Amino acid sequence: MGKDMKDHLDIDLAMIEKMTEIKRDYIEGKTDYETTKALIKQNFTRITPAEFAYSEQKIKDLGFDDNTVHDKMNDVLGLFDDIIVRETADLPEGHPINTYLMENFVVKGLIAEMKEEAEKKFIKNRWLELYDDLYKFNIHLSRKQHQLFSMLERKGFDRPSRIMWSFDNAVRDSISKARKLLNEDKIDEFMEHQKLVWELTLDIMNKEEEVLYPTSLKMITEEEFRGMRPGDDEIGYCLIDKPEGFYPEVKEEPQIPENTEILQGNQNQAGFMNDLASLLSKYNMGNEAKKENEVLDVKQGKLTLDQINLIYKHMPVDLSFVDENEIVKFYTDTKHRVFPRSAGVIGRDVKNCHPRESVSTVMQIIDAFRKGEQEEAEFWLETNGKFIYITYTAVRDENGKFKGVLEMMQDVTRIRSLTGERRLLMWESSAKNSEGKEGESKSEYGLNESSVIGDIIDKYPYIKEFMPTLAPEYTKLLDPVQYMIMSKVATLDMIAERGGFTVPELIGKIEERIKREENKTENISGESAYGLTSDSIIGNIIDKYPYIKEFMPTLSPVYNRLLNPVQYMIMSKVATLDMIAARGGFEVADLIKKIEDKIKEEENK
Repeated sequence: MGKDMKDHLDIDLAMIEKMTEIKRDYIEGKTDYETTKALIKQNFTRITPAEFAYSEQKIKDLGFDDNTVHDKMNDVLGLFDDIIVRETADLPEGHPINTYLMENFVVKGLIAEMKEEAEKKFIKNRWLELYDDLYKFNIHLSRKQHQLFSMLERKGFDRPSRIMWSFDNAVRDSISKARKLLNEDKIDEFMEHQKLVWELTLDIMNKEEEVLYPTSLKMITEEEFRGMRPGDDEIGYCLIDKPEGFYPEVKEEPQIPENTEILQGNQNQAGFMNDLASLLSKYNMGNEAKKENEVLDVKQGKLTLDQINLIYKHMPVDLSFVDENEIVKFYTDTKHRVFPRSAGVIGRDVKNCHPRESVSTVMQIIDAFRKGEQEEAEFWLETNGKFIYITYTAVRDENGKFKGVLEMMQDVTRIRSLTGERRLLMWESSAKNSEGKEGESKSEYGLNESSVIGDIIDKYPYIKEFMPTLAPEYTKLLDPVQYMIMSKVATLDMIAERGGFTVPELIGKIEERIKREENKTENISGESAYGLTSDSIIGNIIDKYPYIKEFMPTLSPVYNRLLNPVQYMIMSKVATLDMIAARGGFEVADLIKKIEDKIKEEENK
């Protein structure tokens, strides 16, 4: 690896050597657990998370394979648990580490809810709801792997990519297994499996907070953390709204000679621009100022760079390219991406882009391609109701020299379901504004997968504030800048996928909300002694009557979310009594009466 982790840390190397020696003897079985614990207390009074992490990196240099280190990791953490200093930092909103910590806080609260639910009578719909939320922890793990791990690798710290990724996969697998058992109505097995889900999820968050995050704060600069923000946004967030701020600072560019090349952005972007410059140079374009629509002579045609990017962006498959040096150089930024990616993956060693269990297979493919023994490898898998087809193709130049690997990935669920033949033109969905044509959705309100969210909100404005109550991802609709973009292009198909719904499910929820709005009676808004209506915002009510916040969970466990600071911050601004009532299974009038009865009770004390 080009850089040494110690170059980014202020640490006592002699102490690191002693710590590594003690770890080595324990891993090799030369000392037992209690003896090792005593040696640690004898030699150290305190160590920082960064010192512990650097010692883990040194273990790799002693020749231990990743499997051995992984199997002993929990024991080693337990041995040093008493003397690892718990470090805290006051981080601003939007700082990537602060965002990870916020997500952990919400997920810990969610697990607490699950433990309470486990003591009650089993209700499947409630558990489905809980697991819909917990499944979003995968977003947290994916962002960590593609963003944080890649930055640490560049600084010589690859233990998270090589070891922690396997712990992440154990969490993913346990959550997926629980969902499968629940969907198959294997209730006894499902409940027995809960303890493992909770233990693994809490354990990975503990590892993050005790070692990974403090070490990252020591090694990564503020400018580099700011550079990670756009990639974080691209992958998304787990059960929290997109945080504000902490984006890369805009710097004024000095005046430079006309033909001087400007390379902006992070290391990955610079690498891309250098590659692009080389490509242009190949076609005798040198360092000339490039016109926006300048045509390039590609192998079979003439295209502008903008056209090339648009073609990649609209491909019906996901493509990734790894060069002959096993470095990730490119991926297509498609809307339908099967698995999350961010710009942080560019420039990474491909071995660090896969969990430990998969690396040997990846290297076997590359080795066979490099030796000319094979030209293609294919795989297929089923995940979350989708059938995914994957191929790896050897890329060679005109002389047959190995130049890299092209990965193609596609969701072929619909393709597998096709039978017979189609020879006549039939649109899969009707035009946005057409009505009554064959193939159009039978929705009572004319909604279908191609309906644009902006058109729906123009007609039913209250849908804009209703959407975030369905999934945290939809809070982006409340951001004026993001809404301006989404309102023109985001279809219900895209929106449903982002929120984890099927299109019919999302349409059903929107139509149900429209119907409730249409069926409102005037007496609901006119007879309340306290001015409460179906449109009253829960945050405004709690501001005026603070005890209502504690009262709501007594009506339904669903309202426990009001006690979660992060979720309350979102709900308090947008959730109306109409939305709250629907979420808890009440009629609006009934919920208003219960709240008013509580207010009267407090006033009469």
